[in-house]
Amino acid sequence: MALILGLESSCDDSAAALVTSDRRILAQAVVGQDAAHRPYGGVVPEIAARAHVERLPGLIRQVMAEAGVVPSDLDAIGATAGPGLIGGVMVALLAGKGLALAAGKPLITVNHLEGHALSPRLADTGLGFPYLLLLVSGGHCQLLLVGGVGQYRRLATTIDDAAGEAFDKAAKMLGLTYPGGPAIEALAASGDPRAVPLPRPLLGSDEPHFSFAGLKSAVQRAVATGAHRPEDIAASFQQAVVDCLVDRTARALASSDAPTLVVAGGVAANGAVRTALAELAQRSSRRYSVPPGWLCTDNAAMIGWAGAERFALGLVDRLDAPARARWPLDERAEPVRGAGVKA
Repeated sequence: MALILGLESSCDDSAAALVTSDRRILAQAVVGQDAAHRPYGGVVPEIAARAHVERLPGLIRQVMAEAGVVPSDLDAIGATAGPGLIGGVMVALLAGKGLALAAGKPLITVNHLEGHALSPRLADTGLGFPYLLLLVSGGHCQLLLVGGVGQYRRLATTIDDAAGEAFDKAAKMLGLTYPGGPAIEALAASGDPRAVPLPRPLLGSDEPHFSFAGLKSAVQRAVATGAHRPEDIAASFQQAVVDCLVDRTARALASSDAPTLVVAGGVAANGAVRTALAELAQRSSRRYSVPPGWLCTDNAAMIGWAGAERFALGLVDRLDAPARARWPLDERAEPVRGAGVKA
């Protein structure tokens, strides 16, 4: 049984967790920065990085004390090394390097996206490889075939905005608070998803990718007319996103023999998204796996678990491993038109 300390600071959540290779979370702590960024309607990189510097050391001490663990008890330290806001990424990575050097323990640099991609295996003991993964978050919207740890083949990505980014921007247009995803979901609960005619970009297209920029623009126009209730716009927007995710995922399932559909990333915490994809999996006769909501959003337990999976395969890193603002899971994937290079 290996004990891994996971550290995460790639965006605006500072997090530390102690995770074992037999899927136990001994302690974890996450501190967000919503209040600090709310006046700006989104994450300000400099504010986020400063907050990580101030908070992460205390979170590390907190989880170690809660679990009754000292550095010499660890088998390795797993730290997010990208992708993300580079100033933030450097905080967890440098903290991990310092601990690894001081304690004489291996360092494991974890791709934040791999943390999301493997997180369902932390909660779902029966989930084996391969599986089809819909990775849907604030910065990414991808379909990947996961063949094993470090084995990712990208089937589709966004050509412009990610779904979570579209949620945040639509919420800002509606005057809702940051973060936008939960705010849209709460407002949509009292709206009519058929009230506002909104586009479904690439719906039914032979092109495998996602697109949300046109939908975002349509929301902006709907808000500007003043002809619709905000709750109806929110509900119609959410339904449009769900329809796009289901359509693109169904296309990928039709060309894949992966036995399980897995959904991960922050947008996977959305109830409408979870339900619609569960229904798709049932129609497609596939097993369905999605982590609990708290494991979908940014956290260090998924980083610790990804570290444990990599440690079991002997995948450790040098102390001069770099922080990376961009780090695709499938580095061999062809670039796509538009802004898909972000993926």
